[in-house]
Amino acid sequence: MSLYDEGHTIAGWTGVGIATLGSAVAGWGVCAASVPLIGAGLAVVAVSALVTWFLHLTGWGKPPGVRPRGEWGMRTRDTEARAGHPGCVGCRLAGRGRRSLAVTPAAPAPIRAESVPLSPVE
Repeated sequence: MSLYDEGHTIAGWTGVGIATLGSAVAGWGVCAASVPLIGAGLAVVAVSALVTWFLHLTGWGKPPGVRPRGEWGMRTRDTEARAGHPGCVGCRLAGRGRRSLAVTPAAPAPIRAESVPLSPVE
């Protein structure tokens, strides 16, 4: 089993199920040469991303990185989701997450080169 436990959540498997259904509808549209079916399948795939994001924000997903083995179960709810996860793009898009003030180093002063005469005439 993976040390990172990627995707073993209600949000992950629900998103995969909906995206699979959307891909099947889009594939059916390709086989039937039907643009509306292809569009409907792609719309269902887009909805799967939104459903997964919503479930992640409500605590049925997981934060990025390693979770303790005791929290690997599918029915384990993430209690820190409401505050947002540091480094999580989904939480940042929703306006959540811990914002750290990035300190940018000051630009070094430009180095001024002295003029070196190239010929004795200068």
